[in-house]
Amino acid sequence: MIAFKPVSQSDADLLRRYYADCDYELCEYSLGTKLMWREKLKPCWAEVAGCLVIRNEDEGHWVFDYPVAGPDGNEDAALCAIERECLSNGVQPRITVVPERKAAYLMSRYPYVRVSNIRTWQDYLYDPCDLRLFSGRRYSGQRNHIKKFRARCPDALFRPLDGNDFPAIEQFWTEFEAEFPKGDNEKAVKELSYAKRMLTLIDRPWFLSGGFFDGERLIALALAERCGGTLIIHVEKALYSYIGVYPALVQEFANAFGEGCRVINREDDAADRGLRTSKLQYSPVRLAPKYCFEPQNELLRHVNAIPELKTARLTLSALTEDDIPAYNKLVLDENRNRWWGYDDVAGLKEPVSVRSFYNVAQQDFERRLAANFAIRLDGVFVGEAVLYNFDYRGSAELGCRVAAEYAGQGYGTEAFAAVAEWGLYRVHLSRVIAKCFRENTASYKMLSSCMRRIAEDETYFYFEKLL
Repeated sequence: MIAFKPVSQSDADLLRRYYADCDYELCEYSLGTKLMWREKLKPCWAEVAGCLVIRNEDEGHWVFDYPVAGPDGNEDAALCAIERECLSNGVQPRITVVPERKAAYLMSRYPYVRVSNIRTWQDYLYDPCDLRLFSGRRYSGQRNHIKKFRARCPDALFRPLDGNDFPAIEQFWTEFEAEFPKGDNEKAVKELSYAKRMLTLIDRPWFLSGGFFDGERLIALALAERCGGTLIIHVEKALYSYIGVYPALVQEFANAFGEGCRVINREDDAADRGLRTSKLQYSPVRLAPKYCFEPQNELLRHVNAIPELKTARLTLSALTEDDIPAYNKLVLDENRNRWWGYDDVAGLKEPVSVRSFYNVAQQDFERRLAANFAIRLDGVFVGEAVLYNFDYRGSAELGCRVAAEYAGQGYGTEAFAAVAEWGLYRVHLSRVIAKCFRENTASYKMLSSCMRRIAEDETYFYFEKLL
């Protein structure tokens, strides 16, 4: 299990160690976005295999940023840890805000995956020289607005902000809210509250901030962060009564902080018509895609119902309510299940009832987390075979247990081979894996007869069967 910790200001220096050189070019890969939107996205962080792993929440679902590697980071190991975390919690992994440069790798990683790239969340990227100079016909509107602003406020001055400017910032927010045209828009009001909180951090070394002053009066401000070759603008606000101050702010901020940057990211437009119109008028060099990868396992793609499988002596099929007494006896047989490797009773989230274990098997299949087969001999329930732990990369684990009175007659080997063949040739897995305790001689012999041993540790022997 990954030990995640909620993002807070006390973690800022650690997160910045990863984000300072991150060249994903997306606003989500920055300290400012994590702090600004933490109330909504509830970001948590952990260091895994030399990488920063971030878990957010979206409408009650876990969503993970693509790992940000440190100097010796292993992105593959970090992704494996994310996948294991999701498997252990019974949730589908979702890797969101994936930068374009990493999309091809994830496409090759997952055999089955849903990919989306919603226009609403794409970031606007600009050439720093364009915003510093506003040259050419396409920027004639910005130049005209700046001329009007300069004519009205010839002494207006842009300068960096520091801790001495907090009183001016407080007064700015009072005047800004008095002019705010979106006071009835709950989403806009919430974003404004987040922006106000961010401007309390101008004296921290992680951020760059500046503002326009008309005399002693602060009339526009912005806050940004440098991540790799990208300058990410987190906040841009100006008094609406000062015509032309917005393009003037954009230009001066780019002049002050954009030198040496490859691109300036002014974030997404959140489907706001006004924001979209404005951001497009500044002629972005491109819209940066943010891919969402939702890997799907083979059960979800290929199996609508647990089928019936036939062997020389056995029939394997879905558990039924008639199997409940025999199934409960099998599950609760402590002597047999000391080799099972999983405590079925401890795994329940409620007190044990007659239907508890049957319901778990049903629910696991409904969520396509596992396929439980009842093993039947002449119609009598004698055991179960379970295909589970689908890793979303073409592998699944197979387990088998047979009731004590039917042990030692090869039924487990027969059932195991049948489900493995089904997984490889009907469910389209590329690999079926299994393990047994080192002391479990019977299981070792059974697995050795139909699979290849690939590894061992202090507890288990590991086996695989490939397509």
